[in-house]
Amino acid sequence: MRVIFMGTPDFSVPALKALAAGHEVVAVYSQPPRAAGRGQKPRPSPVQRAAEDLGIPVRVPVSLKGAEAQAEFAALAADVAVVVAYGLILPQAVLDAPRLGCLNIHASLLPRWRGAAPIHRALMAGDAETGVAIMQMEAGLDTGPVLTEARTAIGAEETTGDLHDRLSTMGADLVVDVLGQLPMTADSQPETGVTYAAKIDKAEARVDWSRPATEVDRLIRGLSPFPGAWCEVAGERVRLLRCRLIEGEGEPGQVLGGFRVACGQGAVEITKAQRAGKKPMPVAELIKGWSLPERLD
Repeated sequence: MRVIFMGTPDFSVPALKALAAGHEVVAVYSQPPRAAGRGQKPRPSPVQRAAEDLGIPVRVPVSLKGAEAQAEFAALAADVAVVVAYGLILPQAVLDAPRLGCLNIHASLLPRWRGAAPIHRALMAGDAETGVAIMQMEAGLDTGPVLTEARTAIGAEETTGDLHDRLSTMGADLVVDVLGQLPMTADSQPETGVTYAAKIDKAEARVDWSRPATEVDRLIRGLSPFPGAWCEVAGERVRLLRCRLIEGEGEPGQVLGGFRVACGQGAVEITKAQRAGKKPMPVAELIKGWSLPERLD
């Protein structure tokens, strides 16, 4: 098939590579390069870099709302467009341009966790499973009918980073299967069970040790590796990246030995963290020569 691929972050790259291996990807659309690093030089997105490595033409429009951009898109005469975490709203003219429309790989089991941060929110909510859905796109936010989905259990100590990588690969495999079966019948999403995965606010990231250990555990794993849950240790901000639930009691924030911390109910053990100005590291290495106070803020 003639495919237009639209995506931006690392999550989208496996799908691009999988499609390019079996179809004609006529163009890749991605977000424009963003200033990054110490020199604040424009840095192409992971999808743009991958497309250039594959020799596929890349377009980085700031918007697709203009008639010229829409005409350029339609002129590609694509059979289908595959959209994976692209980051721009697609006007109806763009949605209608490919012969078979636009398909989206979404990292949740729709209609649960429509929106911007489905992986984070599934972990933070304590969901037992999640997955990826291939959806026929329409004007609403992740409201289109679903062609197929794949499920996976969420492990007790998994982080958003772990789940991100697995779902990315699952989505790539699934969309290749779907393109081999098009046209397919899509099922409308149920009207019940709708939840929205709001974008992560950095204000959510500070750990409140007065909360139950189950909530603290979900927060730390759900925000790892980015933006990273954090607490203060003797006035120093420390990012908490991996943890597990343990038996233990004490006042909220009380250090129970090592990097084991009492919560409002129960306790958690931090197993990976990052001090200011240092690299993430296992806690056994992190606390060598560093004495934690009796209580954390």
